[in-house]
Amino acid sequence: MGKPAGKAFDFKLFSRLIGFTKPYRGTFIFVTFAAIGLSVAGLLGPIFLKNTIDLGMLPQDWEAMVFYISLIAVALVFEVLFQFSFIYYANWLGQTVIKDIRIKLFGHMMRFKMAYFDKSAVGRLTTRTVNDIETIASIFSEGLFTIASDVLKMAVIATYMVYESWQLALISFSILPVLIYATRIFQRAMKGAFEDVRNQVANLNTFVQERITGMKIVQIFVREDQEYETFMRINEEHKKGWIKTVWYNSIFFPIAEISGSVALGLIVWYGGMNILPEGTFPANGMTLGLITAFIQLSQMLFRPLRMIADKFNTLQMGMVAANRVFEILDTTSNISDHGDQELDTIEGRIDFEAVTFGYKPDEPVLKSIDFTVTPGQTVAIVGATGAGKSTIINLLTRFYEIDAGAIRIDGHDIKTMTLASLRGHIAVVLQDVFLFADTILNNITLGDDQITEEQVIAAAKEIGVHDFISSLPEGYHYNVKERGAMLSSGQRQLIAFLRAFMSGPSILILDEATSSVDSYSEELIQNATDRITKGRTSIVIAHRLATIQKADQIMVMEAGKIVEVGTHKSLIKKASGHYKSLYEVQFALKE
Repeated sequence: MGKPAGKAFDFKLFSRLIGFTKPYRGTFIFVTFAAIGLSVAGLLGPIFLKNTIDLGMLPQDWEAMVFYISLIAVALVFEVLFQFSFIYYANWLGQTVIKDIRIKLFGHMMRFKMAYFDKSAVGRLTTRTVNDIETIASIFSEGLFTIASDVLKMAVIATYMVYESWQLALISFSILPVLIYATRIFQRAMKGAFEDVRNQVANLNTFVQERITGMKIVQIFVREDQEYETFMRINEEHKKGWIKTVWYNSIFFPIAEISGSVALGLIVWYGGMNILPEGTFPANGMTLGLITAFIQLSQMLFRPLRMIADKFNTLQMGMVAANRVFEILDTTSNISDHGDQELDTIEGRIDFEAVTFGYKPDEPVLKSIDFTVTPGQTVAIVGATGAGKSTIINLLTRFYEIDAGAIRIDGHDIKTMTLASLRGHIAVVLQDVFLFADTILNNITLGDDQITEEQVIAAAKEIGVHDFISSLPEGYHYNVKERGAMLSSGQRQLIAFLRAFMSGPSILILDEATSSVDSYSEELIQNATDRITKGRTSIVIAHRLATIQKADQIMVMEAGKIVEVGTHKSLIKKASGHYKSLYEVQFALKE
Protein backbone atom coordinates (compact mmCIF):
# COMPACT_ATOMS: atom_id res chain seq x y z
CA MET A 1 0.00 0.00 0.00
CA GLY A 2 2.97 2.31 -0.15
CA LYS A 3 5.13 3.92 2.42
CA PRO A 4 3.36 5.56 5.31
CA ALA A 5 3.45 9.30 5.18
CA GLY A 6 4.54 10.23 8.69
CA LYS A 7 2.21 10.13 11.67
CA ALA A 8 -1.31 8.90 11.00
CA PHE A 9 -2.67 11.56 13.35
CA ASP A 10 -1.11 14.77 14.62
CA PHE A 11 -2.50 15.49 18.10
CA LYS A 12 -0.65 18.80 18.39
CA LEU A 13 -2.25 20.05 15.19
CA PHE A 14 -5.60 18.67 16.30
CA SER A 15 -5.39 20.45 19.66
CA ARG A 16 -4.62 23.72 17.91
CA LEU A 17 -7.65 23.29 15.69
CA ILE A 18 -9.92 22.45 18.62
CA GLY A 19 -8.78 25.70 20.22
CA PHE A 20 -10.93 27.55 17.69
CA THR A 21 -14.05 26.01 19.28
CA LYS A 22 -13.49 27.75 22.65
CA PRO A 23 -15.84 30.68 21.89
CA TYR A 24 -18.55 28.09 21.18
CA ARG A 25 -18.01 25.85 24.18
CA GLY A 26 -21.76 25.58 24.85
CA THR A 27 -22.45 24.23 21.36
CA PHE A 28 -19.47 21.88 21.64
CA ILE A 29 -20.85 20.43 24.90
CA PHE A 30 -24.36 20.13 23.45
CA VAL A 31 -23.05 18.20 20.42
CA THR A 32 -21.16 15.91 22.80
CA PHE A 33 -24.35 15.36 24.80
CA ALA A 34 -26.27 14.62 21.57
CA ALA A 35 -23.60 12.05 20.63
CA ILE A 36 -24.04 10.31 23.98
CA GLY A 37 -27.83 10.36 23.66
CA LEU A 38 -27.58 8.97 20.13
CA SER A 39 -25.42 6.09 21.34
CA VAL A 40 -27.80 5.15 24.16
CA ALA A 41 -30.95 5.54 22.05
CA GLY A 42 -29.41 3.37 19.33
CA LEU A 43 -28.82 0.55 21.83
CA LEU A 44 -32.39 0.54 23.16
CA GLY A 45 -33.87 -0.75 19.88
CA PRO A 46 -32.12 -4.18 19.93
CA ILE A 47 -32.80 -4.55 23.68
CA PHE A 48 -36.53 -3.95 23.24
CA LEU A 49 -36.55 -6.18 20.14
CA LYS A 50 -35.08 -9.03 22.21
CA ASN A 51 -37.78 -8.62 24.84
CA THR A 52 -40.48 -8.38 22.16
CA ILE A 53 -39.47 -11.80 20.82
CA ASP A 54 -38.70 -13.58 24.10
CA LEU A 55 -41.42 -12.05 26.30
CA GLY A 56 -44.10 -11.29 23.75
CA MET A 57 -43.95 -13.33 20.53
CA LEU A 58 -42.78 -16.73 21.79
CA PRO A 59 -45.03 -16.85 24.90
CA GLN A 60 -47.78 -15.31 22.73
CA ASP A 61 -48.28 -12.48 25.24
CA TRP A 62 -50.05 -9.81 23.20
CA GLU A 63 -49.86 -7.07 25.84
CA ALA A 64 -46.12 -7.56 26.39
CA MET A 65 -45.49 -7.50 22.66
CA VAL A 66 -47.47 -4.24 22.21
CA PHE A 67 -45.65 -2.74 25.23
CA TYR A 68 -42.15 -3.47 23.91
CA ILE A 69 -43.03 -2.45 20.36
CA SER A 70 -44.22 0.87 21.82
CA LEU A 71 -40.88 1.21 23.61
CA ILE A 72 -39.08 0.57 20.29
CA ALA A 73 -41.11 3.40 18.74
CA VAL A 74 -40.26 5.77 21.61
CA ALA A 75 -36.58 4.85 21.37
CA LEU A 76 -36.73 5.52 17.64
CA VAL A 77 -38.21 8.99 18.22
CA PHE A 78 -35.45 9.87 20.69
CA GLU A 79 -32.81 8.53 18.30
CA VAL A 80 -34.19 10.75 15.50
CA LEU A 81 -34.17 13.83 17.77
CA PHE A 82 -30.63 13.18 18.96
CA GLN A 83 -29.47 12.53 15.41
CA PHE A 84 -31.04 15.77 14.16
CA SER A 85 -29.41 17.77 16.97
CA PHE A 86 -26.09 16.05 16.40
CA ILE A 87 -25.98 16.57 12.62
CA TYR A 88 -27.24 20.17 12.66
CA TYR A 89 -25.10 21.55 15.45
CA ALA A 90 -21.96 19.64 14.46
CA ASN A 91 -22.22 21.19 11.00
CA TRP A 92 -23.06 24.61 12.50
CA LEU A 93 -19.97 24.43 14.68
CA GLY A 94 -17.81 23.40 11.71
CA GLN A 95 -19.02 26.24 9.49
CA THR A 96 -18.65 28.78 12.31
CA VAL A 97 -15.11 27.66 13.09
CA ILE A 98 -13.95 27.84 9.47
CA LYS A 99 -15.56 31.28 9.19
CA ASP A 100 -13.30 32.40 12.05
CA ILE A 101 -10.24 30.69 10.57
CA ARG A 102 -10.88 32.17 7.12
CA ILE A 103 -11.21 35.67 8.59
CA LYS A 104 -8.00 35.21 10.57
CA LEU A 105 -6.15 33.84 7.54
CA PHE A 106 -7.30 36.61 5.22
CA GLY A 107 -6.46 39.28 7.78
CA HIS A 108 -3.02 37.72 8.25
CA MET A 109 -2.35 37.58 4.50
CA MET A 110 -3.33 41.23 4.03
CA ARG A 111 -0.37 42.23 6.21
CA PHE A 112 2.25 40.18 4.37
CA LYS A 113 5.21 41.81 2.74
CA MET A 114 5.01 42.16 -1.02
CA ALA A 115 7.97 39.76 -1.21
CA TYR A 116 5.68 36.96 -0.02
CA PHE A 117 3.22 37.51 -2.86
CA ASP A 118 6.12 37.81 -5.32
CA LYS A 119 7.02 34.20 -4.51
CA SER A 120 3.54 32.72 -3.98
CA ALA A 121 1.18 31.64 -6.74
CA VAL A 122 -2.26 33.28 -6.55
CA GLY A 123 -4.02 30.00 -7.34
CA ARG A 124 -2.23 28.24 -4.46
CA LEU A 125 -3.20 30.96 -1.97
CA THR A 126 -6.77 30.83 -3.26
CA THR A 127 -6.81 27.06 -2.67
CA ARG A 128 -5.65 27.59 0.91
CA THR A 129 -8.22 30.32 1.60
CA VAL A 130 -11.22 28.60 -0.01
CA ASN A 131 -10.83 24.87 -0.72
CA ASP A 132 -8.60 23.87 2.20
CA ILE A 133 -10.58 25.80 4.78
CA GLU A 134 -13.83 24.30 3.48
CA THR A 135 -12.25 20.87 3.92
CA ILE A 136 -11.50 21.72 7.56
CA ALA A 137 -15.26 22.06 8.17
CA SER A 138 -15.67 18.34 7.46
CA ILE A 139 -13.54 17.61 10.55
CA PHE A 140 -16.47 18.72 12.68
CA SER A 141 -19.38 17.77 10.46
CA GLU A 142 -18.19 14.34 9.32
CA GLY A 143 -14.99 13.56 11.19
CA LEU A 144 -14.41 14.41 14.85
CA PHE A 145 -17.90 14.20 16.34
CA THR A 146 -19.00 11.34 14.11
CA ILE A 147 -15.95 9.30 15.09
CA ALA A 148 -16.49 10.13 18.76
CA SER A 149 -20.15 9.18 18.49
CA ASP A 150 -19.33 5.92 16.72
CA VAL A 151 -16.62 4.99 19.24
CA LEU A 152 -18.99 5.70 22.12
CA LYS A 153 -21.74 3.69 20.44
CA MET A 154 -19.35 0.77 19.92
CA ALA A 155 -18.24 0.91 23.56
CA VAL A 156 -21.84 0.89 24.82
CA ILE A 157 -22.80 -1.94 22.46
CA ALA A 158 -19.74 -4.03 23.36
CA THR A 159 -20.41 -3.61 27.08
CA TYR A 160 -24.01 -4.71 26.70
CA MET A 161 -23.02 -7.69 24.51
CA VAL A 162 -20.59 -8.94 27.18
CA TYR A 163 -23.25 -8.45 29.84
CA GLU A 164 -25.86 -10.47 27.93
CA SER A 165 -23.65 -13.30 26.60
CA TRP A 166 -19.89 -13.36 26.85
CA GLN A 167 -19.81 -16.33 24.43
CA LEU A 168 -21.60 -14.52 21.61
CA ALA A 169 -19.69 -11.34 22.44
CA LEU A 170 -16.38 -13.21 22.16
CA ILE A 171 -17.41 -14.57 18.75
CA SER A 172 -18.33 -11.06 17.62
CA PHE A 173 -15.06 -9.60 18.91
CA SER A 174 -12.91 -12.30 17.30
CA ILE A 175 -12.62 -10.40 14.02
CA LEU A 176 -11.83 -7.05 15.64
CA PRO A 177 -8.02 -7.53 15.56
CA VAL A 178 -8.18 -8.06 11.78
CA LEU A 179 -10.33 -4.95 11.29
CA ILE A 180 -8.24 -2.80 13.62
CA TYR A 181 -4.98 -3.82 11.92
CA ALA A 182 -6.45 -3.23 8.45
CA THR A 183 -7.83 0.13 9.58
CA ARG A 184 -4.44 1.20 10.92
CA ILE A 185 -2.68 0.43 7.64
CA PHE A 186 -5.51 2.08 5.73
CA GLN A 187 -5.24 5.30 7.75
CA ARG A 188 -1.51 5.67 7.18
CA ALA A 189 -1.78 4.99 3.47
CA MET A 190 -4.67 7.43 3.06
CA LYS A 191 -2.77 10.24 4.80
CA GLY A 192 -0.07 10.16 2.13
CA ALA A 193 -2.69 9.87 -0.60
CA PHE A 194 -4.62 12.89 0.66
CA GLU A 195 -1.47 15.01 0.86
CA ASP A 196 -0.83 14.18 -2.78
CA VAL A 197 -4.44 15.04 -3.67
CA ARG A 198 -4.22 18.46 -2.01
CA ASN A 199 -0.96 19.20 -3.87
CA GLN A 200 -2.56 18.30 -7.17
CA VAL A 201 -5.64 20.43 -6.42
CA ALA A 202 -3.39 23.42 -5.67
CA ASN A 203 -1.43 22.84 -8.91
CA LEU A 204 -4.64 22.61 -10.91
CA ASN A 205 -6.08 25.79 -9.37
CA THR A 206 -2.85 27.69 -9.96
CA PHE A 207 -2.62 26.64 -13.60
CA VAL A 208 -6.27 27.44 -14.39
CA GLN A 209 -6.16 30.80 -12.59
CA GLU A 210 -3.00 31.92 -14.39
CA ARG A 211 -4.18 30.83 -17.85
CA ILE A 212 -7.59 32.44 -17.50
CA THR A 213 -5.97 35.68 -16.30
CA GLY A 214 -3.42 35.57 -19.12
CA MET A 215 -5.77 34.26 -21.84
CA LYS A 216 -4.97 37.21 -24.08
CA ILE A 217 -1.28 36.23 -24.13
CA VAL A 218 -2.17 32.59 -24.74
CA GLN A 219 -4.28 33.48 -27.77
CA ILE A 220 -2.00 36.17 -29.18
CA PHE A 221 0.94 33.77 -29.26
CA VAL A 222 -1.23 30.85 -30.45
CA ARG A 223 -0.44 28.75 -27.36
CA GLU A 224 -3.89 27.15 -27.06
CA ASP A 225 -2.77 23.65 -28.06
CA GLN A 226 0.34 23.68 -25.86
CA GLU A 227 -1.56 24.97 -22.83
CA TYR A 228 -4.28 22.40 -23.47
CA GLU A 229 -1.69 19.62 -23.46
CA THR A 230 -0.16 20.94 -20.24
CA PHE A 231 -3.60 21.11 -18.64
CA MET A 232 -4.24 17.51 -19.67
CA ARG A 233 -1.02 16.41 -17.94
CA ILE A 234 -1.84 18.29 -14.74
CA ASN A 235 -5.40 16.97 -14.80
CA GLU A 236 -4.06 13.43 -15.28
CA GLU A 237 -1.87 13.82 -12.18
CA HIS A 238 -4.90 15.10 -10.29
CA LYS A 239 -6.87 12.03 -11.38
CA LYS A 240 -4.03 9.70 -10.35
CA GLY A 241 -4.01 11.27 -6.89
CA TRP A 242 -7.72 10.54 -6.44
CA ILE A 243 -7.44 7.05 -8.00
CA LYS A 244 -4.88 6.19 -5.32
CA THR A 245 -7.46 6.95 -2.63
CA VAL A 246 -10.06 4.90 -4.52
CA TRP A 247 -7.58 1.99 -4.69
CA TYR A 248 -7.09 1.98 -0.91
CA ASN A 249 -10.85 2.18 -0.35
CA SER A 250 -11.49 -0.68 -2.77
CA ILE A 251 -9.13 -2.89 -0.74
CA PHE A 252 -10.22 -1.94 2.77
CA PHE A 253 -14.00 -1.92 2.56
CA PRO A 254 -14.41 -5.42 1.05
CA ILE A 255 -12.15 -6.76 3.83
CA ALA A 256 -14.30 -5.02 6.43
CA GLU A 257 -17.52 -6.26 4.82
CA ILE A 258 -16.34 -9.87 4.64
CA SER A 259 -15.14 -9.77 8.24
CA GLY A 260 -18.54 -8.54 9.42
CA SER A 261 -20.31 -11.25 7.44
CA VAL A 262 -18.07 -13.94 8.94
CA ALA A 263 -18.87 -12.72 12.47
CA LEU A 264 -22.59 -12.70 11.66
CA GLY A 265 -22.40 -16.28 10.38
CA LEU A 266 -20.56 -17.44 13.50
CA ILE A 267 -23.19 -15.86 15.75
CA VAL A 268 -26.03 -17.61 13.90
CA TRP A 269 -24.13 -20.93 13.92
CA TYR A 270 -23.22 -20.87 17.60
CA GLY A 271 -26.61 -19.56 18.72
CA GLY A 272 -28.48 -22.08 16.60
CA MET A 273 -26.42 -24.94 17.96
CA ASN A 274 -27.19 -24.00 21.57
CA ILE A 275 -30.85 -22.99 21.48
CA LEU A 276 -33.43 -25.59 22.61
CA PRO A 277 -36.39 -26.71 20.46
CA GLU A 278 -39.55 -24.58 20.43
CA GLY A 279 -37.51 -21.57 21.56
CA THR A 280 -37.62 -22.53 25.25
CA PHE A 281 -35.01 -21.13 27.62
CA PRO A 282 -31.89 -23.31 27.95
CA ALA A 283 -29.61 -23.31 30.95
CA ASN A 284 -27.03 -21.07 29.28
CA GLY A 285 -29.65 -18.36 28.61
CA MET A 286 -29.44 -18.63 24.78
CA THR A 287 -32.76 -17.54 23.27
CA LEU A 288 -34.12 -16.66 19.87
CA GLY A 289 -34.58 -13.05 20.97
CA LEU A 290 -30.98 -12.89 22.21
CA ILE A 291 -29.61 -14.27 18.93
CA THR A 292 -31.76 -11.83 16.95
CA ALA A 293 -30.54 -8.96 19.13
CA PHE A 294 -26.90 -10.04 18.69
CA ILE A 295 -27.32 -10.17 14.92
CA GLN A 296 -28.53 -6.58 15.03
CA LEU A 297 -25.92 -5.55 17.61
CA SER A 298 -23.06 -7.05 15.62
CA GLN A 299 -24.12 -5.02 12.59
CA MET A 300 -24.32 -1.92 14.77
CA LEU A 301 -20.84 -2.73 16.09
CA PHE A 302 -19.11 -3.39 12.76
CA ARG A 303 -20.87 -0.73 10.71
CA PRO A 304 -19.39 2.14 12.77
CA LEU A 305 -15.99 0.45 12.67
CA ARG A 306 -16.11 0.32 8.88
CA MET A 307 -17.42 3.88 8.76
CA ILE A 308 -14.83 5.08 11.25
CA ALA A 309 -12.15 4.30 8.69
CA ASP A 310 -14.07 6.33 6.13
CA LYS A 311 -14.66 9.16 8.60
CA PHE A 312 -11.02 9.01 9.59
CA ASN A 313 -10.22 9.63 5.93
CA THR A 314 -12.37 12.76 6.13
CA LEU A 315 -10.68 13.73 9.40
CA GLN A 316 -7.21 13.22 7.93
CA MET A 317 -8.07 15.16 4.80
CA GLY A 318 -9.23 17.98 7.02
CA MET A 319 -6.04 17.71 9.08
CA VAL A 320 -3.90 17.92 5.95
CA ALA A 321 -5.85 21.01 4.92
CA ALA A 322 -5.52 22.48 8.43
CA ASN A 323 -1.76 21.93 8.34
CA ARG A 324 -1.53 23.86 5.07
CA VAL A 325 -3.63 26.72 6.43
CA PHE A 326 -1.63 26.89 9.67
CA GLU A 327 1.59 27.03 7.64
CA ILE A 328 0.38 30.35 6.22
CA LEU A 329 -0.84 31.54 9.63
CA ASP A 330 2.60 30.72 11.05
CA THR A 331 4.40 32.58 8.27
CA THR A 332 6.25 35.57 9.69
CA SER A 333 6.37 37.60 6.51
CA ASN A 334 4.54 40.57 7.96
CA ILE A 335 5.87 44.08 7.81
CA SER A 336 6.55 44.96 11.45
CA ASP A 337 3.96 47.44 12.65
CA HIS A 338 5.49 48.34 15.99
CA GLY A 339 5.49 52.08 15.44
CA ASP A 340 3.40 54.15 17.80
CA GLN A 341 3.37 57.51 16.03
CA GLU A 342 0.14 58.54 14.37
CA LEU A 343 0.54 61.87 12.61
CA ASP A 344 -2.73 63.65 11.96
CA THR A 345 -1.13 65.99 9.46
CA ILE A 346 2.23 66.10 7.71
CA GLU A 347 3.96 68.78 5.69
CA GLY A 348 5.41 66.28 3.23
CA ARG A 349 9.18 66.48 3.63
CA ILE A 350 10.86 63.22 2.53
CA ASP A 351 14.46 62.27 3.37
CA PHE A 352 16.32 59.19 2.12
CA GLU A 353 19.51 58.80 4.14
CA ALA A 354 22.11 56.31 2.83
CA VAL A 355 19.35 53.85 1.92
CA THR A 356 20.49 50.44 0.69
CA PHE A 357 18.13 47.69 -0.38
CA GLY A 358 18.03 44.46 -2.39
CA TYR A 359 15.19 42.08 -3.19
CA LYS A 360 17.71 39.26 -2.84
CA PRO A 361 20.58 39.04 -0.34
CA ASP A 362 23.89 40.39 -1.66
CA GLU A 363 22.17 41.80 -4.76
CA PRO A 364 21.50 45.47 -3.90
CA VAL A 365 19.06 47.38 -6.08
CA LEU A 366 19.60 50.68 -4.28
CA LYS A 367 23.11 51.54 -3.17
CA SER A 368 23.35 54.06 -0.33
CA ILE A 369 21.19 56.72 -1.95
CA ASP A 370 20.51 60.15 -0.42
CA PHE A 371 17.96 62.75 -1.47
CA THR A 372 15.47 65.18 0.00
CA VAL A 373 12.04 66.26 -1.21
CA THR A 374 10.81 69.47 0.37
CA PRO A 375 7.11 70.01 1.24
CA GLY A 376 4.99 70.82 -1.82
CA GLN A 377 7.80 69.98 -4.25
CA THR A 378 7.31 67.83 -7.35
CA VAL A 379 10.27 65.52 -7.93
CA ALA A 380 10.61 63.37 -11.03
CA ILE A 381 12.70 60.20 -11.10
CA VAL A 382 13.92 58.94 -14.46
CA GLY A 383 16.27 56.24 -15.63
CA ALA A 384 16.54 53.00 -17.49
CA THR A 385 14.46 49.96 -16.58
CA GLY A 386 15.91 48.28 -13.49
CA ALA A 387 17.63 51.43 -12.24
CA GLY A 388 15.65 51.30 -8.99
CA LYS A 389 12.96 53.95 -9.57
CA SER A 390 9.93 51.91 -8.50
CA THR A 391 11.91 50.42 -5.63
CA ILE A 392 12.06 53.86 -4.03
CA ILE A 393 8.24 53.91 -4.01
CA ASN A 394 8.03 50.41 -2.54
CA LEU A 395 10.35 51.41 0.30
CA LEU A 396 8.63 54.72 1.01
CA THR A 397 5.29 52.92 1.43
CA ARG A 398 7.00 50.14 3.41
CA PHE A 399 5.98 47.33 1.10
CA TYR A 400 9.56 46.20 1.66
CA GLU A 401 12.00 46.90 4.50
CA ILE A 402 15.30 48.65 3.80
CA ASP A 403 18.57 46.84 4.49
CA ALA A 404 20.46 49.92 5.71
CA GLY A 405 19.96 53.66 6.18
CA ALA A 406 16.78 55.51 7.10
CA ILE A 407 13.71 57.00 5.44
CA ARG A 408 12.07 59.95 7.17
CA ILE A 409 8.87 61.92 6.68
CA ASP A 410 8.86 65.32 8.37
CA GLY A 411 11.89 64.12 10.33
CA HIS A 412 10.16 61.00 11.64
CA ASP A 413 11.62 57.60 10.77
CA ILE A 414 8.83 55.78 8.94
CA LYS A 415 9.45 52.69 11.10
CA THR A 416 8.26 54.66 14.14
CA MET A 417 4.96 55.44 12.42
CA THR A 418 2.06 53.03 12.34
CA LEU A 419 1.50 51.57 8.89
CA ALA A 420 -2.03 52.99 8.81
CA SER A 421 -0.73 56.48 9.61
CA LEU A 422 2.09 56.26 7.07
CA ARG A 423 0.03 54.92 4.18
CA GLY A 424 -2.95 57.09 5.08
CA HIS A 425 -0.92 60.15 4.05
CA ILE A 426 0.30 58.63 0.75
CA ALA A 427 -1.60 57.95 -2.47
CA VAL A 428 -0.11 55.94 -5.33
CA VAL A 429 -1.14 55.75 -8.97
CA LEU A 430 0.54 52.78 -10.63
CA GLN A 431 1.18 52.05 -14.29
CA ASP A 432 -0.85 48.85 -14.06
CA VAL A 433 -4.05 50.14 -12.47
CA PHE A 434 -6.03 47.56 -10.54
CA LEU A 435 -9.80 47.96 -10.47
CA PHE A 436 -12.17 45.62 -8.69
CA ALA A 437 -15.18 44.03 -10.37
CA ASP A 438 -17.47 46.75 -9.04
CA THR A 439 -18.88 50.15 -9.93
CA ILE A 440 -16.68 53.13 -10.73
CA LEU A 441 -17.99 54.85 -7.60
CA ASN A 442 -17.01 51.95 -5.33
CA ASN A 443 -13.61 51.69 -7.01
CA ILE A 444 -13.04 55.36 -6.18
CA THR A 445 -14.30 55.33 -2.59
CA LEU A 446 -13.11 51.76 -1.85
CA GLY A 447 -16.11 51.31 0.41
CA ASP A 448 -15.50 54.43 2.52
CA ASP A 449 -19.01 55.43 3.68
CA GLN A 450 -17.78 58.91 4.62
CA ILE A 451 -17.21 59.77 0.95
CA THR A 452 -20.48 60.68 -0.77
CA GLU A 453 -21.29 60.42 -4.45
CA GLU A 454 -21.71 64.20 -4.57
CA GLN A 455 -18.15 64.66 -3.28
CA VAL A 456 -16.82 62.24 -5.90
CA ILE A 457 -18.64 64.09 -8.69
CA ALA A 458 -17.31 67.44 -7.45
CA ALA A 459 -13.77 66.08 -7.36
CA ALA A 460 -14.16 64.57 -10.84
CA LYS A 461 -15.23 67.93 -12.21
CA GLU A 462 -12.32 69.61 -10.46
CA ILE A 463 -9.68 67.43 -12.13
CA GLY A 464 -11.52 67.19 -15.46
CA VAL A 465 -12.71 63.56 -15.64
CA HIS A 466 -16.43 64.02 -14.96
CA ASP A 467 -17.38 64.19 -18.66
CA PHE A 468 -15.58 60.93 -19.38
CA ILE A 469 -17.33 59.09 -16.52
CA SER A 470 -20.73 60.56 -17.37
CA SER A 471 -20.40 59.29 -20.95
CA LEU A 472 -20.30 55.67 -19.73
CA PRO A 473 -23.49 53.61 -19.38
CA GLU A 474 -24.85 54.18 -15.86
CA GLY A 475 -22.09 56.76 -15.25
CA TYR A 476 -20.56 56.43 -11.80
CA HIS A 477 -22.51 53.20 -11.25
CA TYR A 478 -21.02 51.49 -14.30
CA ASN A 479 -19.59 48.08 -13.38
CA VAL A 480 -16.07 47.84 -14.84
CA LYS A 481 -15.89 44.03 -14.37
CA GLU A 482 -12.81 42.12 -13.27
CA ARG A 483 -9.62 44.24 -13.26
CA GLY A 484 -11.51 47.01 -15.09
CA ALA A 485 -11.75 44.99 -18.30
CA MET A 486 -14.57 47.19 -19.63
CA LEU A 487 -12.31 50.28 -19.71
CA SER A 488 -9.26 51.21 -21.75
CA SER A 489 -5.88 51.59 -20.04
CA GLY A 490 -6.21 55.38 -20.22
CA GLN A 491 -9.67 55.30 -18.68
CA ARG A 492 -8.42 53.08 -15.87
CA GLN A 493 -5.66 55.59 -15.22
CA LEU A 494 -8.17 58.42 -14.96
CA ILE A 495 -10.18 56.44 -12.41
CA ALA A 496 -6.96 55.82 -10.47
CA PHE A 497 -6.18 59.54 -10.48
CA LEU A 498 -9.61 60.36 -9.11
CA ARG A 499 -9.26 57.62 -6.47
CA ALA A 500 -5.93 59.09 -5.37
CA PHE A 501 -7.33 62.62 -5.34
CA MET A 502 -10.32 61.61 -3.19
CA SER A 503 -8.04 60.18 -0.51
CA GLY A 504 -6.64 63.67 0.10
CA PRO A 505 -2.98 62.59 0.37
CA SER A 506 -0.14 64.75 1.65
CA ILE A 507 2.27 62.81 -0.57
CA LEU A 508 1.33 61.74 -4.10
CA ILE A 509 3.23 59.12 -6.08
CA LEU A 510 2.75 58.63 -9.83
CA ASP A 511 4.54 55.51 -11.03
CA GLU A 512 4.71 55.42 -14.87
CA ALA A 513 1.15 56.76 -14.91
CA THR A 514 1.22 57.83 -18.58
CA SER A 515 3.44 55.19 -20.13
CA SER A 516 0.73 53.22 -21.96
CA VAL A 517 -2.14 55.59 -22.76
CA ASP A 518 -3.39 57.29 -25.89
CA SER A 519 -2.73 60.96 -26.58
CA TYR A 520 -6.27 62.05 -25.63
CA SER A 521 -6.13 60.23 -22.27
CA GLU A 522 -2.59 61.52 -21.74
CA GLU A 523 -3.84 65.08 -22.08
CA LEU A 524 -6.59 64.45 -19.54
CA ILE A 525 -4.10 62.74 -17.24
CA GLN A 526 -1.63 65.60 -17.59
CA ASN A 527 -4.33 68.10 -16.66
CA ALA A 528 -5.35 65.90 -13.71
CA THR A 529 -1.69 65.61 -12.70
CA ASP A 530 -1.24 69.37 -12.67
CA ARG A 531 -4.32 69.71 -10.48
CA ILE A 532 -3.67 67.03 -7.89
CA THR A 533 0.06 67.69 -7.53
CA LYS A 534 -0.48 71.38 -6.87
CA GLY A 535 0.47 72.26 -3.30
CA ARG A 536 1.40 68.72 -2.24
CA THR A 537 4.62 66.74 -2.23
CA SER A 538 4.73 64.62 -5.36
CA ILE A 539 7.07 61.98 -6.74
CA VAL A 540 6.66 61.23 -10.42
CA ILE A 541 8.31 58.28 -12.14
CA ALA A 542 8.11 58.48 -15.91
CA HIS A 543 9.68 57.15 -19.10
CA ARG A 544 8.16 59.96 -21.16
CA LEU A 545 10.41 62.88 -20.30
CA ALA A 546 7.96 65.32 -21.88
CA THR A 547 5.56 64.73 -18.99
CA ILE A 548 8.01 65.77 -16.26
CA GLN A 549 9.63 68.89 -17.69
CA LYS A 550 7.69 71.07 -15.24
CA ALA A 551 9.01 69.15 -12.21
CA ASP A 552 10.77 71.21 -9.55
CA GLN A 553 13.56 68.67 -9.48
CA ILE A 554 14.57 65.72 -11.63
CA MET A 555 16.67 62.84 -10.33
CA VAL A 556 18.38 60.55 -12.82
CA MET A 557 19.07 57.00 -11.61
CA GLU A 558 21.41 54.41 -13.00
CA ALA A 559 22.25 51.00 -11.52
CA GLY A 560 20.77 51.83 -8.13
CA LYS A 561 22.44 55.21 -7.72
CA ILE A 562 21.40 58.83 -8.27
CA VAL A 563 23.78 60.12 -10.93
CA GLU A 564 22.23 63.52 -11.69
CA VAL A 565 19.91 66.01 -9.97
CA GLY A 566 18.50 69.26 -11.31
CA THR A 567 15.74 70.93 -13.28
CA HIS A 568 14.94 70.07 -16.89
CA LYS A 569 16.63 73.26 -18.09
CA SER A 570 19.80 72.69 -16.08
CA LEU A 571 20.13 69.01 -16.95
CA ILE A 572 19.53 69.47 -20.66
CA LYS A 573 22.49 71.82 -20.79
CA LYS A 574 24.96 69.25 -19.42
CA ALA A 575 27.17 67.99 -22.19
CA SER A 576 27.27 64.18 -22.22
CA GLY A 577 24.84 64.17 -19.30
CA HIS A 578 22.68 61.13 -18.55
CA TYR A 579 19.44 63.08 -18.70
CA LYS A 580 20.42 64.80 -21.95
CA SER A 581 21.23 61.42 -23.51
CA LEU A 582 17.84 60.02 -22.47
CA TYR A 583 16.06 63.12 -23.78
CA GLU A 584 17.85 63.06 -27.13
CA VAL A 585 17.07 59.37 -27.61
CA GLN A 586 13.35 59.96 -27.01
CA PHE A 587 13.36 63.05 -29.24
CA ALA A 588 15.08 61.09 -32.02
CA LEU A 589 12.47 58.33 -31.74
CA LYS A 590 9.68 60.89 -32.15
CA GLU A 591 11.36 62.22 -35.26
